[in-house]
Amino acid sequence: MKKRLALVVSLTAALVLSGCKEESLTVEAESTIPVKTVELQPKSIQEFVTATGTAYAVRDVSLKTEQAGRYILHTNTRAGRPFRMGDGVRRDELIISLENPEFVNQVAYDSKKLQKESAQREFTKQQSVYEKGGITLKELNDAERAFIDSKYNFENAVLSLKKLEIRAPFDGVIVDLPHYSDKKWVETNTVVAQNMDYSRLYTELTLPGKDMENVAPGQPVVVSDYSRSEKTQTGSVTQISPALDPESRMFKLQVEVPNAGLLIKPGSFIKADIVVRRKDAVLVIPKTVVLDRRGAKAVFVVERGIALERRIQTGIENADEIEVVSGLKAGDRMVTEGFETLRDRSRVKIIE
Repeated sequence: MKKRLALVVSLTAALVLSGCKEESLTVEAESTIPVKTVELQPKSIQEFVTATGTAYAVRDVSLKTEQAGRYILHTNTRAGRPFRMGDGVRRDELIISLENPEFVNQVAYDSKKLQKESAQREFTKQQSVYEKGGITLKELNDAERAFIDSKYNFENAVLSLKKLEIRAPFDGVIVDLPHYSDKKWVETNTVVAQNMDYSRLYTELTLPGKDMENVAPGQPVVVSDYSRSEKTQTGSVTQISPALDPESRMFKLQVEVPNAGLLIKPGSFIKADIVVRRKDAVLVIPKTVVLDRRGAKAVFVVERGIALERRIQTGIENADEIEVVSGLKAGDRMVTEGFETLRDRSRVKIIE
């Protein structure tokens, strides 16, 4: 009797365990995989050739003294203090002057101004006398020559005195201003400031010879500072050398870019993406979702809760995206996250 009871208990336990196992298998078979998707719509894609270089201001000049004198730094009237590095300056604005009384005396500005005014009055008087027949043509010409000579002498005096002034040659920014004590004697040909306009930048790039046929003047270039890669400016290719360097087999090209907001600083290490091809109204997908199937490319799309593997043909690409030529259509819901564990016809659940 005890043996029969033990047998019944064992059979019952076995049946219960068997039932649990079957239920587990059923749940596993019907489980779904969470995925994120995106509905494909036509958009634009650009293909780049990328190079790196250094950003330079299109206009940059070191301001040197043309005459020796005692150093006087002028006031930035907009800031109410002496000029500093980083201050903006306007064209012809006086930044520094030099004090040299001996040189001023040698120029004799006041004397030459009086000589010019006197010669001009004399020439005007002689013209009137000549019209009345009072002097000869030679005498009139002599008076005119004296006036012209005095005029040039005066203009030279003006130019000489300007050598004691350091003015901004264009609208820009003071990027260097070496320190000199007030009234310190400064010799001729001394750099006392550097003025830069970096509202436009240029950079010289080098590319492998194989890229020469893909690059042309006028092509757009997306430029970014490596330290601030999210901030970009768009310029264009301006010059291309037709010759390759015999050692590196590289060629040079120059790019200019407007620097709106002065986001890119002169001297920055930059990345330049030259747009060599562009397509509009095509299907574009992230390169990260493309799977390698023994040399073929595939992605997953979702239809009625089922993930379907699609083989695709691709076109142009860049670092992040790739064009799909065939295998997908607008409106397809493509899997962008969770595709790594999918198999063809896996049951999935789309999550936000």
